[in-house]
Amino acid sequence: MGDDGEVLVLDDEAIVCERLEDHLGKLGFRVETFTESEQAIDRLRERTFDVVVTDLKMRGPTGLEVLQFVRGQGPGTQVIIITGFATMEAARDAEYAGVLEFISKPFELATLGKLVRSAAKKARKLRSATLPQSRTGATPE
Repeated sequence: MGDDGEVLVLDDEAIVCERLEDHLGKLGFRVETFTESEQAIDRLRERTFDVVVTDLKMRGPTGLEVLQFVRGQGPGTQVIIITGFATMEAARDAEYAGVLEFISKPFELATLGKLVRSAAKKARKLRSATLPQSRTGATPE
């Protein structure tokens, strides 16, 4: 189990979840996977992840709806959308909603790993910047 960040992976194809869990786990991330978007959203209500990697098209809430949910939860969590149905319209919608990266399937695991590492660092930096001073160790004047 790693300490490089916490990642939620959501894809309706179990094999994609398994491969990403294995690869990201080897890179030092703690990974939770879901094949149902409703279950992933329930988990996102319970805890904060550094990165969410989600498929775009699924039964139930789509990857864009998951992205919008994450954005409504507050700052920090970064979202990467992976899809086999990449269109300019979908990419534009995702960018407008605040996606960090929009990646077409198939993709290289190494490339996604680098993106997740960068996203996790960004998430932690954003969260630490929004902590009240009393929680960051700063002393009041």
